[in-house]
Amino acid sequence: MLLMSKQYRYRVVDVFTQVPLEGNALAVFPDAAGLDSGSMQKIARELNLSETTFVVPATRADCAAGVRIFTPMQEMAFAGHPTIGTCFVLREEGIVPAETLGFLLEEKVGPISIRIDPGPRPLIWLRTPPISEGRTFDRALCAQALGLSASDLLPATPQLLTAGNPTIFIALRDKAAVDRAWVDSHGCAALKAGDSEPLCVFVFTPTPEGAYSRMFAPDHGVAEDPATGSSTGPLAAFMLKHGLLSRAAGTRLVSEQGTKMKRPSKLHVELIGEGGRDGIAVGGYVAPLAEATMRF
Repeated sequence: MLLMSKQYRYRVVDVFTQVPLEGNALAVFPDAAGLDSGSMQKIARELNLSETTFVVPATRADCAAGVRIFTPMQEMAFAGHPTIGTCFVLREEGIVPAETLGFLLEEKVGPISIRIDPGPRPLIWLRTPPISEGRTFDRALCAQALGLSASDLLPATPQLLTAGNPTIFIALRDKAAVDRAWVDSHGCAALKAGDSEPLCVFVFTPTPEGAYSRMFAPDHGVAEDPATGSSTGPLAAFMLKHGLLSRAAGTRLVSEQGTKMKRPSKLHVELIGEGGRDGIAVGGYVAPLAEATMRF
């Protein structure tokens, strides 16, 4: 008996860059209505990118589309580069008209507000969901987990912040320390001290433009992420709290991430209102790379 296979078209884009083969790669399935959660997870594991997104019908009338986000290991409530990359594909596919410069996407964390700065290559902004603070961490323990000495850390106490993706932020003295840092699953487990919730570990040093950053997520099956939009809003909040933002950056700053792993990414940040009191937006460019069809 001949079994009929189904086929699903997908796009691959590089996010937080204008240059193909840089930034953070993302696979987007623009019509995933026929896929169940288990199949989505298997596809994400097969493609083995930081994240894969699946566009589904929104359950809310005020949202242009629903988006489900998967790492190779699990579904995410919210993630930045998948949100921005998916918006690019939605506009290219005509699901969101190109002239629409503001809309909502439905994600597990809730509606995400999107804004487009038009141009030959649009700059796509997301409004970071509400940021909450968690527990603080011992500086010596953080240094040990990262393979660094305590003197490599700035005085700011490492802390957990989340806008839907719990992340430990650790401020380091310079770019050399950021480049030397590394955390594996054992180091992450030491930091978590028995907590079961998956965590990301974000290290950075302040720069005149904003920050030089790296992010490790072994709990999510991602050894290092080239660009982490969901953590960049909380990064700005952490830097504001500890007085680490350069005055030269003003209300617009840039986090440079992925450089060490040869996937340079530029994550734009906008502080809305005085000191970001009205919110934090994260923006990025997107470079289209490939189109393909998956059959199974």
